[in-house]
Amino acid sequence: MANVLVERAGTDVVLLRLNRPEARNALSPELREELRDLFLALDRDESCRAIVITGDMRAFAAGADIKAMAEATPAEMMERDDETNWAAIRNCRKPVIAAVNGYALGGGCELAMHCDIIIAGKSARFGQPEVKLGIMPGAGGTQRLTRAIGKFRAMQLLLTGDFLSAEEAHVAGLVSSVSEDDAVVGDALALAARIAALPPLAVEEIKRVVLTGMDMPLEAALKLEMRSAYLLFGTADKGEAMRAFVEKRPAVFTGK
Repeated sequence: MANVLVERAGTDVVLLRLNRPEARNALSPELREELRDLFLALDRDESCRAIVITGDMRAFAAGADIKAMAEATPAEMMERDDETNWAAIRNCRKPVIAAVNGYALGGGCELAMHCDIIIAGKSARFGQPEVKLGIMPGAGGTQRLTRAIGKFRAMQLLLTGDFLSAEEAHVAGLVSSVSEDDAVVGDALALAARIAALPPLAVEEIKRVVLTGMDMPLEAALKLEMRSAYLLFGTADKGEAMRAFVEKRPAVFTGK
């Protein structure tokens, strides 16, 4: 049985559905490898312009697979080369939307934070409870959570293992928007379709500049932004978009 189900939602959007319901979609090594291969393929797939990733109503992903880690040694953890799996998601040029129902804990919360937008159902819960198992986040939980919600709120969550409700996560800045539980995936797909209908090169460059600029001094990031903005003036889609605006007609974008 596939650990990740792949569905086409229209012509430009791909839905990835984590498929380990018996384990609340815990991120087993096999599941992470499947995600890696899918993201590498979708990054190269010109017909894919946006990706939505989700779980089920009980859990987006309730952390890593504890059974697979219980007896693991440091050397064995390093041999898994999990960084390669996460890098495939982190470096994907397509916009990625997390549609979160239920629990997004530990590695599940880290997976959501690897995405560009997070839409949460009202009953969703977010957290990094690794401390309760005598370990700590290892796929960005300490760093991405701190950047998203600030040092003091992040420290409280990381050091206690407490959860945030969907509304608390939204107020804190971790979640983009909150939907009714049964509307989460539909809302995420609708948003993905809106983004997929826009000029792909502009979408890709905005994502790249935002993520790269976050770790740069402001002046350097502003120069990166300006250079990238000017480069988009050389694209065919820029010409098409502006002509369509002047001519009051729908634009047709080719990603060129």
